[in-house]
Formats: sequence, structure tokens, C-alpha cells
Amino acid sequence: MKQLLVFFLLLSGSLIFGQNYSSKEFSSTKTPVHQLRIYEIPKENKQVFLDRFRDHALRIMKKYGFNIVSIWESEFEGKTEFVYLLEWTDENTMKIAWQAFMADKEWKDIKMQTAKLHGDFVNNIEDRTLKITEFSPEKTLLK
Repeated sequence: MKQLLVFFLLLSGSLIFGQNYSSKEFSSTKTPVHQLRIYEIPKENKQVFLDRFRDHALRIMKKYGFNIVSIWESEFEGKTEFVYLLEWTDENTMKIAWQAFMADKEWKDIKMQTAKLHGDFVNNIEDRTLKITEFSPEKTLLK
């Protein structure tokens, strides 16, 4: 009986220690930050928007370290949406990269030229910073 009690004490102690250790390990390890961007775009400018993003935005974003995981199109509640997911090393890197991209002269000129030709490109932008949970099956999307 005494051996059984000792066994259960050792087992429960190791389980408790293991849980504490893995939680600390997760919080001290740098995990990436993801950013979800959802653009509502006018249907009449959809192709022009897609062309501008593909031909110009992607190239310029790359200069500033943007790591785009995937890009989608969506129709939601009668709205045409352009959605993409980015992966960043941390929030500060994300902020600095966005500031640099938005201040880029070439990007500003392209936006101005296309707006003159085609009008508004974006009705609304939703921007969400996503922080991974410790129980997420993947800690990073890109290997």
C-alpha cells in the first residue's frame, strides 16, 4: 500500500512539474505574431486592385521584410474581400515595417496614379494582430 501511495505521489508531482515547465517554456520562447488583413474592395475595381497588389505591393512589401503566408479572395455578406495573412517575428517589427512601407515613395506614387485612373480601391480595412495560444497545434506557419 505504501509503495502504491509513493507511486501516485511521484506520478502526480511529475505531471504538475511537467505542466509548469511547458507553460514557462512557451512564454519564454519567442513565438511569431500573425496579422490578418481584410480589405473590402469595390467590385468594379477588383481586378485592378488585384493587379496592383500582385505587381507592385508584393514587391515593395518584400523590401521591408513582409512575410506573407497566404492570400485569399472572399465574398462575405455581399461584399468583395481581399484577405491575407502575414507572419512577423514580433509586434515591433510589424509596426516598423508598416511605417516604412506606407512611407515608401514608389508605393505612394503608385497609389496616387491608380486612384486617378480608377477611383477608390478600398472601402474598408480590418487589421487584426493574432497572438498564438500555447495550445495551438502549430507555433509557426512557415518552416
